[in-house]
Amino acid sequence: MVNIIMHGCGGHMGQVVASVVEKDPSCQIVAGIDPRQVQSNFKTFQNIFDCDVAADVIIDFSTASAIPSLLEFAKQKQIPAVICTTGISEEVLKQIDQTSKSVAILKSANMSVGVNLLINIVEKVAQTLSEAGFDIEILEKHHNQKIDAPSGTALAIADAIKSSLSEQHHYIFDRSQKREKREKTEIGIHAVRGGTIVGEHDIIFAGRDEVIEFNHKAMSKDIFAVGAVKAAKFLAGQKAGLYTMKNVMDE
Repeated sequence: MVNIIMHGCGGHMGQVVASVVEKDPSCQIVAGIDPRQVQSNFKTFQNIFDCDVAADVIIDFSTASAIPSLLEFAKQKQIPAVICTTGISEEVLKQIDQTSKSVAILKSANMSVGVNLLINIVEKVAQTLSEAGFDIEILEKHHNQKIDAPSGTALAIADAIKSSLSEQHHYIFDRSQKREKREKTEIGIHAVRGGTIVGEHDIIFAGRDEVIEFNHKAMSKDIFAVGAVKAAKFLAGQKAGLYTMKNVMDE
């Protein structure tokens, strides 16, 4: 039995994770952390450092501002953490890297197995298509309550593509301020916010007289919770290090 602390238990994703765990006999949530008062069937704490419940792993769906405290807690208690929160600053990303030297940390911009498979695919095809003269554009769409843009998933896709290319590419987020032709080494990243769109990502490879597109649509947030629980069960008991969903999928 894998014992889980749910960090951000009062949020929508925290509740979805709790629902997924309830149906999984191999794990259970033993405590929750949320700055709000939360009614739950497990013990909850408003301050993470007040949590005195033993656990095997932490699942985090919170806010970027809560991550530094989570990392300090995970390090102190030696509890591995699956970090699902996006919009994290470069400074905190460095803190994640440093903390992973003491305790296992899994960081992913998107917990969906399908999205992570998509990232692997476009990483493999990008070099061939770029060398053939294809331009690369990424379009992401999310609900009107999402506060970060572009999405962490869009950036993860872009980073994977960029790392596979021999030429030094750069990101373009806004073309409205200049009137000039698109450069060969651009990777355009565009964000749409509206309604209740769970999450859509399109990767467009546009060449001369032909276009190749890859698309992923999330129909519900359950897919992220399922992936997070899968990652938590993988991470529990792992030695210190920085892990990704690729490690989970390769197991």
